[in-house]
Amino acid sequence: MQLPLERGPISRHVIATLANGEEQASPLALGTGAVVDDADTQLALWTIYELHYRGFDGIPADREWDLGLLTLRRDIEARFERELRDGTRDRLVVVPSDGDIGRQLMDLVAADDSPSPAAFLQRRASREQLLDYLRERSVQQLKESDAQSFVLPRLDGPAKAALAELQYDEYGGGRPERLHATLYADALDAAGLDRTYGAYIDDVSALSLACANAMTMFGLNRRLRGAAMGHLAAFEASSSVPSRKIAAGMERVGFPDAVAAYFHEHVEADAVHEHLASSDICGAMVADDPSLRDDVLFGAASCLLLDALSGGELLERWTSGLEQAS
Repeated sequence: MQLPLERGPISRHVIATLANGEEQASPLALGTGAVVDDADTQLALWTIYELHYRGFDGIPADREWDLGLLTLRRDIEARFERELRDGTRDRLVVVPSDGDIGRQLMDLVAADDSPSPAAFLQRRASREQLLDYLRERSVQQLKESDAQSFVLPRLDGPAKAALAELQYDEYGGGRPERLHATLYADALDAAGLDRTYGAYIDDVSALSLACANAMTMFGLNRRLRGAAMGHLAAFEASSSVPSRKIAAGMERVGFPDAVAAYFHEHVEADAVHEHLASSDICGAMVADDPSLRDDVLFGAASCLLLDALSGGELLERWTSGLEQAS
């Protein structure tokens, strides 16, 4: 994968440091603006994170441990996490401090009434808008479940076994062609899009980057393992019904079966995974270490917040012209 195009001074610093072969990135101070929806900062963070995944063409693998980039990553993460904690406070203030964590996660998801693009994609979206959606989601779906795999060595007992079971399913049950990331790549290909990992990184929005980056931030930081699994539980619990609607939209405009097949796969799989993630993983984690409860709920609320922000942005993009014409 090639390095992305810069989107401002922070991503320029990261990309130039890697491209120029500097021995270590020099210090860089962040500005004072918000980072959640800032394309420059989110791209910089995504680029640093990708050094822990598949890396970039011509960039030595040991740049993963560049102390200057790790310092910048830490600074961005601190700001990102703080904004997510601030943004989720209202969602979490009503959650009791005790009780069954699995039930609380499901209640948190059920209480979310944020606009979802799924109904629009099902009934009204044009072919180009559906393609737009596929491109935007490619940044996270082409590495589906990889961020959560960082958490496996940080768990033990029932929670570890349950996460391994869920990941085995996400990774195709031993069949490479059934890897969920491969199914998404097949969907892109069938829709006439580029299936290559990272192909649309220069096109996706800041919030699409933020959705992917949050999962990696939670997965890579051991202290946030509770948030990583809470995020996973909310993601699984909130995706089955939307997947059914999106599949119907893909079929409505006449895309090949392989496009809708990815979403059909998640109608059934995520309905099963929601219990596995909320009760068997998060429930076991909190039973073993009650101090993880707040972070589990924080991770779930962060998933819902970012999905709401990203979904709202997409709906505004797609419907602004319709509203002006009416």
